[in-house]
Amino acid sequence: MNPNALIRIARYLASTGTGVNAGRPNQADLRRAVSTTYYALFHALAQCCANTLIGATPSNRSQQAWRQTYRALEHRHAKEQCNRTAINLFPQEIQTFAASFIDLQNRRHTADYDPLPNQSSTFFYRHDVLELITEAEQAINSLNSADPLDLRAFAAYVLFPRRKQ
Repeated sequence: MNPNALIRIARYLASTGTGVNAGRPNQADLRRAVSTTYYALFHALAQCCANTLIGATPSNRSQQAWRQTYRALEHRHAKEQCNRTAINLFPQEIQTFAASFIDLQNRRHTADYDPLPNQSSTFFYRHDVLELITEAEQAINSLNSADPLDLRAFAAYVLFPRRKQ
């Protein structure tokens, strides 16, 4: 999955809408944009984990090991790890990504699962969704700008369960 392509799709949905609502996104378009935005972050993190632990160059890595590492990322575990105080031990680039990851996962749950979409607390506005998309884009750029050693530590942190010593 290409995180940048998912960002483009989310921006399109939030900007123009689909079908008979072209030019005016409805709640379904905006909710789908929020969900897609979260998945851009998720796939950016999965790609980061696989690239840093297995290798970024297809010709120099085991495709099976890369795919297994990519698919090992679990939504709940990654969010829990991003929410732990230990995240403060990572550099700001990773902390920025982690905060966005938590926020967007919460918003995705609202967008995908709240059965009362027209309630004021769960109503999505175009300008807010576009801001979330920009936040996600910045978070992905922040993650990609982190030091490779820090990325490797972060990959292990979000992938592997923590054991008591």
